[in-house]
Amino acid sequence: MSKKEIKRLVILNIPYLILGLLATNLGEAWRLAEGTDISAKLLAFFPTVGQAFTNPMPSCYPSDLLVGLFAGGCVRLAVYLKGKNAKKYRHNMEYGSARWGTVKDIEPFVAPKFEDNIILTKTERLMLSNRPVNPKNARNKNVLIVGGSGSGKTRFWIKPNLLQCNSKEYPTSFVVTDPKGQIVCECGNALLKHGYRIKIFNTINFKKSMRYNPFAYVHSEKDILKLVTTLMANTKGDGKSGDEFWEKSEKLLYTALIAYIHYEAPVEEQNFATLLTFLNAMEVREDDEEFQNPVDLMFEALERKKPDSFAVRQYRLFKLAAGKTAKSILISCGARLAPFDIQELREITAYDELQLDTLGDRKTALFLIMSDTDSTFNFLISMVYTQLFNL
Repeated sequence: MSKKEIKRLVILNIPYLILGLLATNLGEAWRLAEGTDISAKLLAFFPTVGQAFTNPMPSCYPSDLLVGLFAGGCVRLAVYLKGKNAKKYRHNMEYGSARWGTVKDIEPFVAPKFEDNIILTKTERLMLSNRPVNPKNARNKNVLIVGGSGSGKTRFWIKPNLLQCNSKEYPTSFVVTDPKGQIVCECGNALLKHGYRIKIFNTINFKKSMRYNPFAYVHSEKDILKLVTTLMANTKGDGKSGDEFWEKSEKLLYTALIAYIHYEAPVEEQNFATLLTFLNAMEVREDDEEFQNPVDLMFEALERKKPDSFAVRQYRLFKLAAGKTAKSILISCGARLAPFDIQELREITAYDELQLDTLGDRKTALFLIMSDTDSTFNFLISMVYTQLFNL
């Protein structure tokens, strides 16, 4: 404990010490009061109080000192408990305390170098560092920009932060949703000059897009389940979800097929085209439960070789469904994956060039171009974001 803290502690407890010393005189008065029982003592106590205080000095008699110590301690404890449980009042702030911020308010959150900040407005910025000098000033970097069409969200916030390109101390990568592809055209060259890799995923014109293959980010059984969840969550449409039984059945089949593709197929065949090929080969005959399609035979061979395979275990659960039920499940799967029947979509998901898992390794700007009037292929953008957040 420092000298300053000791001094502060002594000053705070001086009033209780004085009170305790005065209470020793009360102890003396009680001691001098005549009587053999409490009632007699009380009658004689009050006349002796004046006598005890004729001498202003505290009594040093042991029992009197104990009375003083007890009295001072009780008062100190009462003050402590009252202060601990006291309500916190904000007088004259009954209607709120919101106000416009000043330069001094934002100053602790701004880094000295301009380029080490997120640009918020012309005069306000937020440091990129997560370790400011004062830890209390650390803030997350989530920024919500609200504005109508043409209010300048892109022109006055997105573009300035993109063109800042940030400093060498805080190399920042960007993922930009770019309706109609205007932002990449206007800012791409500047980013290239500052050492950024430019990656473009274009769902308006697939011929001007880099390839994106969600299968490229599958490395374990856990990743398989994540991919299936991502696929189903982003292809269910805007309506209400259907019967949970069918969705879970679809999930079983997707999990089994994707697991087989991941563990058994060559790398160049690990994509949605192969998944569709498997689904198209899964013929089901309602009147012949013993019929085996090519996929059944394929899993049967895998079971002989790897009986504990994750793919085999999932497929075995799917095969518990009766012929008519299995046929309905296959129809649901086919409807969900219908967009992947388009040749351009098969080509764009054949292999991966986006390399989402290396986005933070070096400065990269990923532009996701999507139509603001047609939502047909928005599920691909959603899948990119979902996988990006889960990597």
